[in-house]
Amino acid sequence: MEIFNLFMTAFIPVLKVHFLTALGLFLALERIDILGAVARKHLNDVSFFVFNPALVGSSLAKNITAKSIGMLWFMPFNVLITFIIGSALGWIVLKITKAPRDLWGLVLGCCSAGNLGNMLFIIIPAVCKEKGSPFGDVDACYNNGMAYSALSMAIGAIYMWSYVYNIVRIYSSNNSGQKQDDFTENVKSVGETTENLSNSSMEPPLPLNGCSAVKVHLNQFEIDRTTSKGKTEVGYVYISVPPLEKIKSVLQTFAAKMDLRKFFAPSTIAAIVGFMVGIVPPFRKMLIGEHAALRVVEDSVSFLGDAAIPTVSLIVGANLLRGLKRSRIHLSLIIGIIMIRYIALPLLGLVVVKGAIRFGLVKSDPLYQFVLLLQFALPPAINIGTMTQLFGAGESECSVIMLWTYALATISLTFWTAFYMWFLK
Repeated sequence: MEIFNLFMTAFIPVLKVHFLTALGLFLALERIDILGAVARKHLNDVSFFVFNPALVGSSLAKNITAKSIGMLWFMPFNVLITFIIGSALGWIVLKITKAPRDLWGLVLGCCSAGNLGNMLFIIIPAVCKEKGSPFGDVDACYNNGMAYSALSMAIGAIYMWSYVYNIVRIYSSNNSGQKQDDFTENVKSVGETTENLSNSSMEPPLPLNGCSAVKVHLNQFEIDRTTSKGKTEVGYVYISVPPLEKIKSVLQTFAAKMDLRKFFAPSTIAAIVGFMVGIVPPFRKMLIGEHAALRVVEDSVSFLGDAAIPTVSLIVGANLLRGLKRSRIHLSLIIGIIMIRYIALPLLGLVVVKGAIRFGLVKSDPLYQFVLLLQFALPPAINIGTMTQLFGAGESECSVIMLWTYALATISLTFWTAFYMWFLK
């Protein structure tokens, strides 16, 4: 493939994202005011609850089967490795740059989560259709490439909305403030309790005869007892609890403290449903294909999913206006994220994928190996902007990061795409 064609293959997808981002910025201008603060919030909610889940679910249902999932089992581990390495390197950058604590979630998300779906859906078909492509027949390359991209996007969505989403939520300024308030109240409560106990003349609890007070995992019940002198004292009965009851109590406490609705985001649920439809033959026969009885459902979901990529790009562009006016992001943070995403991760990806190939963990399909390598070299996921919009923390900073990372993605993706093709040959 000629150098110019290779450059255009990597440049055109990124240029499309830039055009949509610029349009979002234009619509957010005060003179236009189509994507103002309120409009962005509502559009972001629609994207979060409707467009993104529709794209993830429909792509999986159409392109993933039980046979293909058996051959592509290494990809979930590959994506997980990108998240782990990116998070570790991002943590180092945070410690070096001493970034504000409410931006930690944003930086960790940008370092760990790449654009595992949107960019691949644009790049892979373009590479397959180029003359002299090293991946063989155009149709076979396109069909396989779409399956790989769909699986990549689904896995990325699961990790992103269960891992990055909660990191951004925890480190957002509102939650940090609430946590500080809760911590202060708890400290006061503990202090008051300690003071009351210190002022109390109550004697130490006395266990009943035959019961040991030093046994582990015992429940304690307070009772009143009358002494020989006619005085009423407080005593304690220690009763052993069956293991199943202990487990049940722990699970109930965990469920009360953990809001599972925040853990299972809509895109994560859509990925699970998409896997079920694609893998289970009766569901697939009913929903997927020209002769499917409920094909109108799948067509409608796909139609909604097509709006996800442009909508998120518009939101990022609209948020960019705030970043141009005021941002607390430091140049050192931007440089650190760029070095992680475009230098460190791609190089480490070569080691990971090469090792997997050598030990026979990856099938001998150059296109599949190319997708695995490319997962390490992608810019940060645009959906991170959706998360910052949802929590109202780091919106302008996220827009600045997206501006620079996607501006440099043209050069980075062109280089790594050419290098990976040469590497696979």
